[in-house]
Amino acid sequence: MDVRFTAVGIPLAVRYDGRVWAVAAEPLHWFARDSWWETRRSAPVGVGNIVDIEFWRVQVKLSANSALRTFLLRREPVATQWLLESIS
Repeated sequence: MDVRFTAVGIPLAVRYDGRVWAVAAEPLHWFARDSWWETRRSAPVGVGNIVDIEFWRVQVKLSANSALRTFLLRREPVATQWLLESIS
């Protein structure tokens, strides 16, 4: 899965399952904390933030006439790839 962003960092489109889903409504953005003490994740000195999990909830559609779907996107600390948490 790939996420394309605008120049200011807002999701514009999501490529999922071989299709491009256009973001059709204002996305919701937030961060949550990883339970690093439970996962016992460690990082070398200087790696940076290893506890903030980034989320975007985006409403997307395939075409102007298709129904909206809601994708919940998640990116783990220090990851470069977005994960699709859920579809509704």
